[in-house]
Parts: sequence; C-alpha cells; structure tokens
Amino acid sequence: MEQWQQEFWETVETVAEEVENFFWNFIEVTDNFIEFTEELIENFYSIDSETDSQYINDFSETFAQTYMSTEFDFDEFTADDLESVFPYKVEPTPEKNPACIACAHYHGQVYDENLLVCGMHPYGWSSDRNCPDWEKQESISYF
Repeated sequence: MEQWQQEFWETVETVAEEVENFFWNFIEVTDNFIEFTEELIENFYSIDSETDSQYINDFSETFAQTYMSTEFDFDEFTADDLESVFPYKVEPTPEKNPACIACAHYHGQVYDENLLVCGMHPYGWSSDRNCPDWEKQESISYF
C-alpha cells in the first residue's frame, strides 16, 4: 500500500474515532441531565408544606426574571464554547509532547481546558525524548 493510502485511512479512522467520542460524550452529558431532571422532579413532587411551596415560587420567579428574559446571541456562539463541556483529543506533535508520539500510553484528552497526557505523566514528559514509560503503539491494519 502506498504512503498516501495509508495516511488517508489513518485520517478516516481518526475522524471516525472523533465522531464516536463526540457522541459518547454527548450521551454521557444527556444522561447526567436526565438524572438531574428526574431528581429535581422527584423533589418537587415531595413538597408538603406551604413554606417549601413559597420557596419554589420565589425561586421560579427569580430564575425567570434572570435567565428567561436574556436573549441568546447565536451569531456569537462558536464550537469553542463547547470545549469546556465536551472532552476532545489532542495529538502529540514535534512541538508539543514530542516524547509521546506513537506511544501506546498517550491519552491526549482535554478536560475543561486541561490536557491529560497520560496516566504516568499527566502533564507530559519533561524532556523532548526518552520517556521511560514509552511503548510503541500498535498499528491498525485495514487489509
């Protein structure tokens, strides 16, 4: 197989993995939201006294005045705004974490703007080369 074909299939694999990661993360966020909503509803229906009911009415009015009257500007919303919500992968480069290139232990996920490089060296190896925990990443063959 020629080099460009290999690179093409590696790119297709990377895109597929990123799309899969996006949807798994989206499912996780959705599940957390559903659990929170279920708990909120259960708590809402378990109210017995007028004091609790008044508290909820006051909270609802404050929430509505604060957030419901605010208009959201979709023109200013970008994909970068989702970075703190969804983890995303960062590949090592010769400039950033070069000791991690092709390492089987490289994690490379960004969580709330913090890159987790690997389990042994969360912030990356201090040198450009010779990480003592480096192991060759196994290549995936499509044919």
